[in-house]
Amino acid sequence: MSESLLLPLPQSPEFARACEAMEVPIRLCKRECSGQAQLIWQVQSRRLGWLGRVDLVSRGPVARDPADVTDWLDRWQHWHDRRPMLLNAEGLGHDALRAAGFWPLVTPATLAMVPLADSTTMRARLQQKWRNRLNRAEASSLRITRHALTAQHPILSQEAVQARAKRYRGLPPAFSAAFAARNPGKAVVFEARHGGAPVASALILRHGPMATWQIGHSNAEGRKLNAMNALLWTAMTWLADQGHSHLDLGTINQQDAPGLAHFKLGTGAEAQRLGGTWLHLGALAPIARRLPAALAA
Repeated sequence: MSESLLLPLPQSPEFARACEAMEVPIRLCKRECSGQAQLIWQVQSRRLGWLGRVDLVSRGPVARDPADVTDWLDRWQHWHDRRPMLLNAEGLGHDALRAAGFWPLVTPATLAMVPLADSTTMRARLQQKWRNRLNRAEASSLRITRHALTAQHPILSQEAVQARAKRYRGLPPAFSAAFAARNPGKAVVFEARHGGAPVASALILRHGPMATWQIGHSNAEGRKLNAMNALLWTAMTWLADQGHSHLDLGTINQQDAPGLAHFKLGTGAEAQRLGGTWLHLGALAPIARRLPAALAA
């Protein structure tokens, strides 16, 4: 896999193609040097009630040199058209964002990022209880398969039901279907079967050097057999063999979902704190600049 910027899912060209398929406006902005991208940010545009059109830069900009991110914050209004903008940026401090007139909306989340490597190295990083569950799963009669996602795959309807039941919001199943259609071979389903019946499945989206765990579903039998441990481990080793360097397991919440957080971190994932969500709105900018630091932490 050729060397490139480590782009999280919302900043990847694969994400842009899926958005275009769903008719969600998105545009790519970048700064290059000698034909190589040094700074990239993708901007989604949506209409939000009385605010009208709002631009969103999610988990961007992404730069080879961290100093370029700070420079971007100093210059972002040169390319922006003064409409409201939501920013969820990594590598930007609260003081700098406040000084640029951004108002804090959502406190920073933390995600779990798995550095991919050879299987020996990754197995050594597993937490003991996670490794024990994996050992039991490998000793069982689980059968693991891997195939490309189709729009008819049950994991999409299972995700819709699970999201309603657990009351969480994320990218809809339709996005995953669009991602698969516009990026052949990049949406991969890992499925565990026991006695011929599916007991767990996981959807991985591949984008450049990175990959993202998008959906995970397990029934009672799958949980009993630690099927998700086997699926995730199989995905980790396969992705490493394909040349991917990082697997993004999504956000972790130790307070509201401690079990899921423990599962993700048990893989040897590193906790990575994001930058929170900030809004730039012309009328609020002068107030935001005077906001006490304690209210923006």
